[in-house]
Amino acid sequence: MKPIKTTIALFAFLIGFASHAQDKKPLSTAETATGKIGNASVSISYGSPSVRDREIWGALIPYGQIWRAGANAATTFESDKALMIEGKELPAGKYSVFIIPEKDNATVIFNKEPNQRGTEKYEESKDQLRVKVKTATIAKTEKLAYVITAKGFALNWDKISIPVSAK
Repeated sequence: MKPIKTTIALFAFLIGFASHAQDKKPLSTAETATGKIGNASVSISYGSPSVRDREIWGALIPYGQIWRAGANAATTFESDKALMIEGKELPAGKYSVFIIPEKDNATVIFNKEPNQRGTEKYEESKDQLRVKVKTATIAKTEKLAYVITAKGFALNWDKISIPVSAK
């Protein structure tokens, strides 16, 4: 009889553990921003981390180093039409997005390999386009968010916005 009680207790523990594990929400949620830039339909898919009382720019996200522009898998940018990004042509298609942040500006990179986990397999030779933009100070934004407008898009997180003009 004792083995049955032990088996039942173990089974109950495992069910409780499994249901608790399923209730845990990821710290960085998967998000998608969609909209129109001019006549182009644009979609940006990204992991949205929170600040959570951390120093973000220049600390968690170091200046001068390539970053996947979100959490988890690399951020992707997809457009059904060619766009002029900061005056340079980006053909229609799906790209991974990386950013090299600096104190007052950032280099935004559109890479031809959209299915990347992070920066570990990033290859500069596969970059379709790189543009340098000025950053802007904004009111604190707890969760990283991309915003698409008729004139481009921006990554907003913590107290920094990285705006990219497009048409």
